[in-house]
Amino acid sequence: MSEIIKVGMADLKICKAPDGLTTLGLGSCVGIAVRDPVLKIGGLAHCMLPDSTRIKSNTNLYKFVDTGIDELVRLLVREGASKTRMVAKIAGGAQMFAFQNKSDMVRVGEQNVQASIKRLEELGIPVLARDTGFNYGRTVIFYPATGDYVIRAVGKDEKVI
Repeated sequence: MSEIIKVGMADLKICKAPDGLTTLGLGSCVGIAVRDPVLKIGGLAHCMLPDSTRIKSNTNLYKFVDTGIDELVRLLVREGASKTRMVAKIAGGAQMFAFQNKSDMVRVGEQNVQASIKRLEELGIPVLARDTGFNYGRTVIFYPATGDYVIRAVGKDEKVI
């Protein structure tokens, strides 16, 4: 019997098939799903901010895209996954509030998405699909067995990327 494991904000978890991973309330945060399709093992990171080097006292590695992705990959490799087989999908990164000001502070969702794509590219992990941006939050469920990344949003049809 499979289990759906909850991933909190600024958190990450890994699991093996047939289990899945879910996180709620991806607004400007990003949900980065990475899997090894041969071993059917994967992980989901719920990252809040793009860059750990901009913040002092950044002891929570999972809070930041750069360190969160690195830690997710490290944990997957520790469980036997091959970095050369890893693939990724991304969701979230919304701009939840409409402001006239285009400052970096209100563009954190967009920055999270860009930082995710950049870091995954640096690691040689292709991004197969993404559901990012716009102005609404998302709840996601990731199934490492199939790679299905289910996206749910209020008032929107459920989709699988």
